[in-house]
Amino acid sequence: MARVDFGAWSRLSLARQFALAGGVVMLVLAGFGGYFVANRIEEVAVRNTANATALYMESFIAPLTQDLADRSDLSEESRLKIGELLADTALGKRVVSFKIWRPGGLLVDASNLEMVGQRFPPTENLKKAWGGEVRADFNDTQDEEDAAEHALGIPLLEIYSPIREIKSGKVIAVAEFYEVATQLKQDLAWARAMGWLTVAGAMALIAASLFAVVLRGSRTIDRQVAALKDMAAGNLALRLRVQGASARFASVNDQALRRIGADLHDGPAQLMGFAALRLDALKGQVSGAAADDLAAVQRAVKDSIVEIRNISRGLSLPDIEHKSLEDILRGVVEAHIARTGTPVEVDFAAVGALPAAVKICCFRFVQEGLNNAWRHAEGHGQAVHLRREGDVLVLSVLDRGPGLAQLPEPVGDDAGLGLAGLTDRVESLGGHIRFGNRDDGPGAELRMELDLRGAA
Repeated sequence: MARVDFGAWSRLSLARQFALAGGVVMLVLAGFGGYFVANRIEEVAVRNTANATALYMESFIAPLTQDLADRSDLSEESRLKIGELLADTALGKRVVSFKIWRPGGLLVDASNLEMVGQRFPPTENLKKAWGGEVRADFNDTQDEEDAAEHALGIPLLEIYSPIREIKSGKVIAVAEFYEVATQLKQDLAWARAMGWLTVAGAMALIAASLFAVVLRGSRTIDRQVAALKDMAAGNLALRLRVQGASARFASVNDQALRRIGADLHDGPAQLMGFAALRLDALKGQVSGAAADDLAAVQRAVKDSIVEIRNISRGLSLPDIEHKSLEDILRGVVEAHIARTGTPVEVDFAAVGALPAAVKICCFRFVQEGLNNAWRHAEGHGQAVHLRREGDVLVLSVLDRGPGLAQLPEPVGDDAGLGLAGLTDRVESLGGHIRFGNRDDGPGAELRMELDLRGAA
């Protein structure tokens, strides 16, 4: 069985789709319309001709058949007069044969005298003629009693005309005439041709008018679609440029934070350490209220050193430029294991060379994800998965804890950048974060998908 190619159809313009679909519909409608009009023309023409002929014939035949009101057959005199009427007269030239019927299909008179007295099964037209209708058939001589007329080989109009009693109006017989219909055949052929041409012309005019409207609309839509495609391509290029700029800004920002962290560690932290040493040296040289003030200052200096080191550690980054993403993430995992003492499963697939901004983003993502897994799942079933699907980098941090109904908000010194800031970072690079419960059992999953096309 052949398959319909809907893809090829959808690639056609609206005008062509309308031309094909509308053309088929118009052809079908034209066929039905032409057939209906032609049949109606033939029906009306045959009926009008039959009525005129029946009225004409009845004026001659009815007075000669009135004795059928009282008897079952025609008198010999009536039959002779009817025969004389149709012999060598203008009427006889038009009517090549006649039959006069009684109820039950009995022939009481006919052009072919051999058929007189025979019975034939009543046809539908004969039955309706007994009901008072004038009936007619054009060029249909297939009935049993029509053998002689059919043998003539000429177009005939077969007319059934009820004969009524003059006094009561009761139908006492049915006269059947066979009129030569050569001219009627020509007229019907011409009328059919004109009917078909009229219907076809009207359909063609309607189709052309509608096609012109659809063609104009289709061209407008095509122009708009082309403009939208150009706009979409421009928007994509702009989005990729914005993502690239965001990635470069994030990279520069992280490098600046790294330098700030190093400067804090090497500058203020060292100076505060020197101040703490000097305060320790002065501890034994003061007493009383001064000793209490010195102890307070010493505690503030030591707390400041801890704060500076924590800030410095949070801002510090590994060697991003010269390491692969897999090595960077292994470093994050090892540092987390060393700090928390909880195991972490890793499943890293090769992802190739990546920009510094992407590496930094993944570094922060895994760092934050593991911190959350340790805090909310107590380190149970921690895992980090990394893979690349075409231009999309997929990175997941999972655990086997109780799961969470909503995103947690990190707090405390280990909060790092936080999930909110991490989400902004990922989205600025053209990616998105999804956080929810795992599909393969208890636990939560923090998942990042990053489009690498705009992260160059």
